[in-house]
Amino acid sequence: MIRVILPPHLRALSRTGSEVMLEVEGLVTQRSVLDTLEARYPALCGTIRDRVTQQRRPFLRFFACEQDLSHESPDAPLPEAVASGAEPLIVLGAIAGG
Repeated sequence: MIRVILPPHLRALSRTGSEVMLEVEGLVTQRSVLDTLEARYPALCGTIRDRVTQQRRPFLRFFACEQDLSHESPDAPLPEAVASGAEPLIVLGAIAGG
């Protein structure tokens, strides 16, 4: 099982707790995790990634194992600790302003 931690605004949309458990088929990548997450919680479609381009939304970041994975290829395998469920994939809402 893959563990995903969502920021508060996405928890409200998906009506979940802070951590979601997902069964991901095949290679565990950002794309496969997000595909599974959006299939299970359709309200999240278009909130984490653009619906057309599938690009990460500008004010969201992905972290795992104390690494910023936001600019990694969506098809690159996630760290083994994430794939095994030992560590979560964290979706973090960035803060901007002045």
